[in-house]
Amino acid sequence: MKKLLVILILLLGIWQNGQGQVRPQIEIQTSKGNLIVELYHETPQHRDNFLKLVQESVYDSLLFHRVIEEFMIQGGDTQSKNAAPGEALGSSDLPYQIPAEFHPDLFHKKGALAAARTNNPQRASSSTQFYLVQGKIQNDSLLTHNEGRINTFLQRHFAVNNPMNKGLLDSLTQAREVKDSVLVQTLSKTWESRIANQEFEKYSIPEAHRQVYKEIGGTPHLDQNYTVFGQVISGLEFIDAIAAVETDQRNRPLVNVYILKMKWLNPSNP
Repeated sequence: MKKLLVILILLLGIWQNGQGQVRPQIEIQTSKGNLIVELYHETPQHRDNFLKLVQESVYDSLLFHRVIEEFMIQGGDTQSKNAAPGEALGSSDLPYQIPAEFHPDLFHKKGALAAARTNNPQRASSSTQFYLVQGKIQNDSLLTHNEGRINTFLQRHFAVNNPMNKGLLDSLTQAREVKDSVLVQTLSKTWESRIANQEFEKYSIPEAHRQVYKEIGGTPHLDQNYTVFGQVISGLEFIDAIAAVETDQRNRPLVNVYILKMKWLNPSNP
């Protein structure tokens, strides 16, 4: 019976791991230590883009330019390699975006690899910028609060993409451009009302995810809004080490933390 149970567990693991596919493993060598991440087959466009960038050495010598303890560490700004001390970073990447790839089983637990993005209506990801989740241990009260934050983001997202609201948003943009403060105020009130009345399917954090958040932590309020496409499988302690460094008012480390090199460890098993 025990042998059968072990076999079933192993088979379940293989099925969950991309239906038998070996996940690509990437070693991220940093000035604080080395991490290994696995990339998910459930997010193929993000997986393939990241592998391409690794093979082209795009990340080598870039910085972790945005570090927030108990939240995440972010890197991949293509202009960070030779950035002067104190220079503002975070706005440079390659000139394309990756379509959002949300998957119900992928979430922002500690060690998650996810794509940064601008505040665009499609929630498309940056071509190069990514973050690794540190987060913090959650309890039921925090999870309920964060579930509310997720649904606030989702409600706004669906309102922005509702064709019925396009005229209003265009008018609001024009009013801001001509600096008509009275009209901006009036239209903004209408817009907030539209958001509040936008119908959508509310998201509930699955119980399995809640248990993980309570055991190892993470950043649940980002779920279903930013694409998770990998997970640290070795070196979680180095996320903690980087997250603990002293930073300036822009959350840039005062002493540079480098991505020295990224290496695809198992290219024969894509």
